[in-house]
Amino acid sequence: MAEKEMNLVISLREIVYVSRKRRSPAAISLLRRKVSRFAKVPLEKVWIDDQVNKLIWSRGIEKPPKKLKVKIVKIEEDNSAEVLLPD
Repeated sequence: MAEKEMNLVISLREIVYVSRKRRSPAAISLLRRKVSRFAKVPLEKVWIDDQVNKLIWSRGIEKPPKKLKVKIVKIEEDNSAEVLLPD
């Protein structure tokens, strides 16, 4: 399998403009959109690891982190991307 790995710091500051009770779900969808755009894969082919999801939800629905340092693994064969926490 041909894979490309990229470490990235993704800013989630745009979620400040979302209602407090919808910020963590909005952060997940924003992360998915930014990774899709950066890795040039379809939105439905972006897979977010459980650890990243737990990190976003760790402070509850109202206070997700402003930035995330993630590792993006792009899989060339099936044109998909995985979002992981760096080691």
